[in-house]
Amino acid sequence: MGEFDLIERYFKRTQSLKSTSGVALGIGDDCALVVPRPNTQMAISSDMLLEGRHFLSTVSPELLGHKALAVNLSDLAACGAKPLGFTLALALPEANADWLQGFSRGLFALADQHQISLVGGDTTRGPLNICITVFGEVPVVDGQSQAHLRSGARVGDDVWVSGTLGGARLALEVFRGNLSVNADIFRQARVRMEQPTPRVALGLALRGIASAAIDVSDGLLGDLSHILKASQVGASIHTALALTLFDAGKAVTGQQALHFVLSGGDDYELAFTAPAAQCDAVQRAGQISETPVTRIGQITAATSLQLLDGEGVVVENTSASFDHFR
Repeated sequence: MGEFDLIERYFKRTQSLKSTSGVALGIGDDCALVVPRPNTQMAISSDMLLEGRHFLSTVSPELLGHKALAVNLSDLAACGAKPLGFTLALALPEANADWLQGFSRGLFALADQHQISLVGGDTTRGPLNICITVFGEVPVVDGQSQAHLRSGARVGDDVWVSGTLGGARLALEVFRGNLSVNADIFRQARVRMEQPTPRVALGLALRGIASAAIDVSDGLLGDLSHILKASQVGASIHTALALTLFDAGKAVTGQQALHFVLSGGDDYELAFTAPAAQCDAVQRAGQISETPVTRIGQITAATSLQLLDGEGVVVENTSASFDHFR
């Protein structure tokens, strides 16, 4: 199977792009053509998944196709952007028909959920490597972008997190042989690791409510620190509230569960801030998007991140988030 046969068979779809807002020309030419709508900005993000670094060789190709797109849609969710389309750059050790069929099936199942199309990309031979670039749009109202930026947090804002955290890290530790849990807990954790849900609906519902946002890919504290640095503020996180984000029951000790929540990574939930007066609006956004949201702390003037126990006493932070070069 040649490169262009591969593209034609597994990645070129025949349905019309007219339902995809902003896409005038998709796959099959030297460039895709995307037409921004009036009073909008384009939101663009890329993520790379490398075998052995971002995913295990044992993951099914269908789940890998889902995750490759999901982690990119998660970036659009953090920005409050409506997805428009995406490109795919794919390096393959060989053109395996069964693998390609499963991968493209998982990829397009998630794309169809969000009504977006693959509009271009590239394929080559090499170690398995997947790079997707997503395109979205955010409105501009009275000259002001409605995008959620990392630099928008203000002293007194609440710190919120969507969904649950720590399940992906628990699954990884089981795969590594460092943990043993019952089959049901492992199955649920493995879904969190291999088939994350991008919180696009919540990101859209938080427009005009959230002051800053980021998706949790490398660990809650590490990713939240990016908001603090960009906004030049600090935060106090209540460990008892953070621990409620862990959904694997008593599979591990409380201290280990907290560690997984604070630094586990690969969760692709949203961490965001919002003025305290917007508490009810945040909860309504969670209800509208059918996404649980939990308030876990506050933004402070001190440019540091503190962990507080149930008595409000500062506790030592021993959790470090993932870094590709450490």
